[in-house]
Amino acid sequence: MFFQNKYRYWFILALATYTYINTAVCRVYDYFQMPIIWYQAFLSILLITLFTWEWSRINQPFFEKWFEGEKNTIKRLGFFFTAGLLGSIIITCMIVVAFEHLALHIPMSLDNPLKLTLTYTSLINLLFHLVNAVVYFMKKYKNKQLEAEELLRMNTQAQLQSIRSQINPHFLFNNLNVLSSLVLKDKDEANSFIEAFSKVYHYILRNQDKELIELQKEIDFLEPYMYLLQQRFPNSVELKTEINERWKNTYVVPVALQMLVENAIKHNVLSVKNPLEIKIKANGTNTIEVTNNLQPKINKEPSSSIGLTNINQRYELITGKQITVSHSAKEFKVSLPLIEINSYEGSNY
Repeated sequence: MFFQNKYRYWFILALATYTYINTAVCRVYDYFQMPIIWYQAFLSILLITLFTWEWSRINQPFFEKWFEGEKNTIKRLGFFFTAGLLGSIIITCMIVVAFEHLALHIPMSLDNPLKLTLTYTSLINLLFHLVNAVVYFMKKYKNKQLEAEELLRMNTQAQLQSIRSQINPHFLFNNLNVLSSLVLKDKDEANSFIEAFSKVYHYILRNQDKELIELQKEIDFLEPYMYLLQQRFPNSVELKTEINERWKNTYVVPVALQMLVENAIKHNVLSVKNPLEIKIKANGTNTIEVTNNLQPKINKEPSSSIGLTNINQRYELITGKQITVSHSAKEFKVSLPLIEINSYEGSNY
């Protein structure tokens, strides 16, 4: 709190010095005919400022204990200020009496000098308690802000976990169907399929809890994944990648490329005669483009766009960026932002 500040004595010295300079410049001591030497005047101001501060500092823990809780904040600050004012007035009177008897050798008087000193005491007490209240409410506001940020972070993590849970079931269902048919037809091919499937699924399990992953790892992941697709759709889907070295160390959300490839397969006709061509390109701006030729299914089900929505939500929650979707009569294109991170290893991504 404000009264416990470790630099309080420097602040007291600065305030006393500033006050004395103002009284000297305004010739207050001459105006009120006060026979006091400059260092005596400065010392009296310093002592009044010091004891006014220290009185409140000593009493603060008691008022915090007596008036605990946020609902008692105004009451606590009000009683604390009143106690500080009364105590500082008594202390000031004692200091003035001591100076009049010991230094000035004049009888005590309630004349202008004492009134002036008590006015100063009241004002600095008010200043101290106003600053203390401001510091208290600013600290309280900062704590509330931190709590709100923590709640937002927890909510964001919960949303991410919910979104990630949408990735696996569809992928798992499709490939288990392929595997069941291969086991009956070709055991060697089934073994190769299981090996590729385990690599893909291991990649998903290992990285789905990450927020971002290196683009190069995503590209490498597509190799066993495309093998699985070739088993599902022999000679009916082609994948071409064109990634500039400049962008291989950037980051994307995990499994985003796989979901876009799966999305293209879901909405288009695949055949040996007219294979679906998927191109992944990153050689210009800080985006990676996934493009496929349009061969729309005739009797297709209404699209829920869950795949694109999933990717876009993860980008928004993690990076604040959005994906871009565009299409023409011949092709469909999705552009993903490439995220540059200076030091990825050891981070929470």
